Amino acid sequence: MNSCPAADTTQPVLEDFSFYISFLQDSSATASPSPPPPPPSPSDMPKGRRRRDTGAAAAGNERRRKRRTIANLLTSMASIDVQHDSQRRESDYDCELSLEENHHQEAEAVLDHCCRLEERLSALEYDAGTLRSKRVRLTASASAASASAEGEGEADATRGIGGGHQQRRLWVKDRSQAWWDRCNHPDFPEAEFRLAFRMGRATFDMICEELGSAVAKEDTMLRAAIPVRQRVAVCIWRLATGEPLRLVSKRFGLGISTCHKLVLEVCNAIKTLLMPRFLQWPDDDDATQVKSRFEAPSGIPNVIGSMYTTHIPIIAPKVSVASYFNRRHTERNQKTSYSITVQGVVDPDGVFTDVCIGWPGSMHDDQVLEESALYRRAATGMLKNTWIVGSSGYPLMDWVLVPYTHRNLTWTQHAFNEKIGEVQRIAREAFARLKGRWTCLQKRTEVKLLDLPVVIGACCVLHNICERRKEEMESGIECELADDEMVPENSIRSVSASQARDNIAHNLLHRGHAGTAFF
Repeated sequence: MNSCPAADTTQPVLEDFSFYISFLQDSSATASPSPPPPPPSPSDMPKGRRRRDTGAAAAGNERRRKRRTIANLLTSMASIDVQHDSQRRESDYDCELSLEENHHQEAEAVLDHCCRLEERLSALEYDAGTLRSKRVRLTASASAASASAEGEGEADATRGIGGGHQQRRLWVKDRSQAWWDRCNHPDFPEAEFRLAFRMGRATFDMICEELGSAVAKEDTMLRAAIPVRQRVAVCIWRLATGEPLRLVSKRFGLGISTCHKLVLEVCNAIKTLLMPRFLQWPDDDDATQVKSRFEAPSGIPNVIGSMYTTHIPIIAPKVSVASYFNRRHTERNQKTSYSITVQGVVDPDGVFTDVCIGWPGSMHDDQVLEESALYRRAATGMLKNTWIVGSSGYPLMDWVLVPYTHRNLTWTQHAFNEKIGEVQRIAREAFARLKGRWTCLQKRTEVKLLDLPVVIGACCVLHNICERRKEEMESGIECELADDEMVPENSIRSVSASQARDNIAHNLLHRGHAGTAFF
């Protein structure tokens, strides 16, 4: 096989790339300011030279055409690369959006699946309880049928002998009421009665007397009515212990559905009859006394109440599940949590003067405040020249006084936060006693979401009655609150309120009310 010389192999390469050098030379020549010399005329050239120049011109034209073709190809390739990069970036962005959307859909699907599982579990527990009760009723009906047959035989014999009147009989399941009979006895120890019902016997008797006209029922031809004391005791024991209805049924010897009905009836009676008397906003005379009692230990003037917001756990609702989802409690407890909020204002004794119940647990404290009747009352000017002390979760407004939340506080601001914390602690301790005294507020109950505000309102009224009558709580039952406080985005809603807070802080420090704890 023959091989080509090295010179033959390298020469085409030089010819192929020679147009780059010519292209650069032409570009530099074009950029130079001096014009090129005029070419000589053909008549001045010899004939041989004219033929060589004509061939060189044709070759130059061919090279220039190649250069233009190559330049066009390079430009096309560059535009294709740019278009490819743009399409790739768009594809990557679309892929990221698709992945994020898929992740969001999967998270919603998992949350929905968990909710359905909880609902299914609750339904299964309810069905199991229903089956057990049906089995008991069938067994009891069989025994009652045999007893009835025997009674009919005796009645027939009696009728055959004397022809007397036959008394109508109705089957009722025989349940033991021994525990309630023992609690209702006058000799039952006061300490055990207070532990079971979270109040003394005198307070319990007062509540029964107040609610007697609303909850009392008359006897019928079929059965005797449940006494008022037992009706009230069912409700109070259920609220105090938070035990399920089946245990309430065993304690008082009543049916499960009867106990549930009694709890709602008594709670509605408390809301209708006792709430207007024992949970009300202070009038002018009481407001003056409340302000002086708040100012005495703290040095902050014109304080009419201390405000706090807590969460009550609930079973996952069937509608608007995301609204009641409590993300902060879920992250803390590592368990899916749903809740509703309870906002309350208390006086120096820890007695509630205003409550707002039932807003979804996903709402922050400032959002609950804006939806409350207290906020609308303040908008009309009813809280002018007064302060309600709140935590850092509320905004500073003309009638809401909150601590400083920014960093690098001065000594004056530290002193103010210390004193305002003492006032705000009254509301926290009141809610701790509320949840500790009425344990049903610490756990999810069988009460429907629509009926839950009535039950919680009844607990607040009973709390006020116990606080006003100085009912002492048993040691160890006070609840520890675990509510997160998030500083609102717009924490200062009023410039005049900010100036007033600075003046109060200045007066606290320079008039000797600040104390030395902040040092």
